[in-house]
Amino acid sequence: MNVHRAADVSHEFPTFIPGQPLDGKRILIIVENLPLPFDRRVWQEARTLRAAGAEVSVICPTGKGYEKRYELIDGVHIHRHPLPLDASGALGYLLEYGAALFWETVLAWRIFFTRGIDVIQGCNPPDLMFLVALPFRLFGIPFIFDHHDINPELFEAKFGKRGLLWRLMVLVEKLTFKTATVSMATNQSYRKIAIERGGMDPDRVFVVRSGPDLSRLKKVDPVERWKNGRRYLVGYVGVMGDQEGIDLLVDAAKHIVRDLGREDIQFCLVGGGPSLASLKTMVEREGLGDYITFTGRAPDQDLFEVLSTMDVGVNPDRVNPMNDKSTMNKIMEYMALGKPMVQFDVTEGRFSAMEASLYAKANDPVDMAERIVELLEDPDRRARMGAFGRHRVESELSWTYQIDPLISAYSRALRIDAK
Repeated sequence: MNVHRAADVSHEFPTFIPGQPLDGKRILIIVENLPLPFDRRVWQEARTLRAAGAEVSVICPTGKGYEKRYELIDGVHIHRHPLPLDASGALGYLLEYGAALFWETVLAWRIFFTRGIDVIQGCNPPDLMFLVALPFRLFGIPFIFDHHDINPELFEAKFGKRGLLWRLMVLVEKLTFKTATVSMATNQSYRKIAIERGGMDPDRVFVVRSGPDLSRLKKVDPVERWKNGRRYLVGYVGVMGDQEGIDLLVDAAKHIVRDLGREDIQFCLVGGGPSLASLKTMVEREGLGDYITFTGRAPDQDLFEVLSTMDVGVNPDRVNPMNDKSTMNKIMEYMALGKPMVQFDVTEGRFSAMEASLYAKANDPVDMAERIVELLEDPDRRARMGAFGRHRVESELSWTYQIDPLISAYSRALRIDAK
């Protein structure tokens, strides 16, 4: 869409798409790792498809406060199933994936014999949804692969090696692409993987970015309590896991407070995850407990307050093949709220943020600390960078601009002309 017309574009979430391009189509979406509506990307997809005239059913796990086995929300049928506790180790993953595949298969056939299915969308991780979709492919039902994560790169980043399990992940990824009628990539790097490693025809791979819903992400009045009595607030929003580099952010905060003597900067980290407890221990061990606030998993109001109050956002994701090729939701959220940021220099992070970010040396917490302080001391630059990021989201990256490629992907899979 023409960037000069961005001000005329409505960013309200669609409830009715003119022409009803998917009128009467029966869509099944399967997602394993997060429940709906907690999974923001898939929830935006489901509601958009519903607005395009489709009947949408979703299979997902329980959790995150969503424990009902069935709900009808905004016209979307949500079927949830139980899963074992978060997996760790080979046996844990085997139990989790086995239980998920069992329930996904049972519920998919139940939906097939009740509402019917015209197309199945499978969202990774893991790259096992093709096992559920494969029998339906024999009935001529197309399969759309919604490519959220590059699992071979994730495995290598997590364990620092390849080996047999890595080769197995490459194999199931190839089988997923081979089964797919159409693939939806979250960015151009993922599209390249689908074509080059997955062997898909380029015209069957559509880029549907995880664009923020600007009708949801809105500024609120700043709340000074998040600053803990200090002048500046540096914010992080996202998962607390090993690959997110929060330990590097803690090291950066330590350099700012201890080495640079800056006692006027507060850090607030919003989100939960498997490393939260160990990160809290690390912060206390370093004597930074008064300077770093962990909210844990927080309600939207707290999220919006921190995003609206912070002076600088930070993305400390480690530089590795996984993070280099992935688009992080937190970057989009910072930009949507008009906040400048600091991150390590990775391909997709730079593509998304461009001039809305400063870029620190790879995995260097001291350089990240220096870039944070550099931004905090230049309010005019912060304002320019924040405005650039907000405009980029409004004119190119928001969910509004993902609706057409989403409908196009479905139209291609279903062999219909988009209206």
